[in-house]
Amino acid sequence: MNNVNGSVVGSSSGSGDGSAPRRNSKRPKYSRFTQQELPACKPILTPKWVISVFTLIGVVFVPIGIASLMASNDVVEIVDRYDNVCVPSNMTSDKVAYIQNDDVDKTCSRTLKVPKHMSQPIYVYYQLDNFYQNHRRYVKSRNDAQLRKSSQANETSGCDPEKRTKDGAPIVPCGLIAWSLFNDTYIFATGNKNLTVNKKEISWKSDRDHKFGKDVFPKNFQSGPLIGGKKLNDTQPLNEQEDLIVWMRTAALPTFRKLYGRIEQDLNAGDVISVTLKNNYNTYSFSGKKKLVLSTSSWLGGKNDFLGIAYLAVGGLCFFLAVAFTIVYLVKPRKLGDPSYLSWNRNPAGH
Repeated sequence: MNNVNGSVVGSSSGSGDGSAPRRNSKRPKYSRFTQQELPACKPILTPKWVISVFTLIGVVFVPIGIASLMASNDVVEIVDRYDNVCVPSNMTSDKVAYIQNDDVDKTCSRTLKVPKHMSQPIYVYYQLDNFYQNHRRYVKSRNDAQLRKSSQANETSGCDPEKRTKDGAPIVPCGLIAWSLFNDTYIFATGNKNLTVNKKEISWKSDRDHKFGKDVFPKNFQSGPLIGGKKLNDTQPLNEQEDLIVWMRTAALPTFRKLYGRIEQDLNAGDVISVTLKNNYNTYSFSGKKKLVLSTSSWLGGKNDFLGIAYLAVGGLCFFLAVAFTIVYLVKPRKLGDPSYLSWNRNPAGH
């Protein structure tokens, strides 16, 4: 027993005293990147540098904010909410029954007055409030392969609950997004002259060229007992049905506008626009709102005061900070790197 134990102990100690060094497995492999030894710019933020940077930001941001606000103010916009006034007086207590009754005439007349001169093109939008197009189940209820290729017409996966008819025939285009297509219509006139609404090229060109096929035609669409929205022309390919293409690009927020068309004619201040619309789309079931919007545009786009206000706020804040730091620097200057400001030098009890 003693010999056996001795041999075991000897072999153990021999392996520990070997000439080969033991490698520390927890030590990472050396590199300048992991050890943070790469060349780096480490500027010292002196008071002069900080004041100069804040002043520069203010000088740049304030003019941009002023220009953005001026561009936004140049945009002429007419907004008319009509869902609450286009309901017959005897049916205001039950608006859902009104909108679901196909025997009731949905024609409604509205009058709009042009406040300022509106240069062409005048964009016509419809605006919906409290409509959550960003709901997960709603957004996923579509099949992009079916929209692109006619050979994938039978592909309806992901389109629940609007994927097939009762007979099992595929619906093209399938899904809740297409099924709920906006179907209100607008006819505009000023004086005795109708205003033509151009509905060409109102959608993204990339959508027309790549997402909707030129050989894909609607089939069995809105053929069920429950009609969700607008019906499509079965003889027209999907890449030419731009109302559908615009609607299928879902909005991120519950209040959104979508382009209906363009009026390519100038309107003068004081002109009266007569609008004959069909109040077909059901927003009463979810307490939504419908608005008709006529708007011009500027180099910055549509009317949007937020961008200009944001630039002015940031620029003004930077100017204020620059002035404040300048006053502090002049009234109570401080030597850069002065060790007397260290906490242990200012505290007599410190070590």
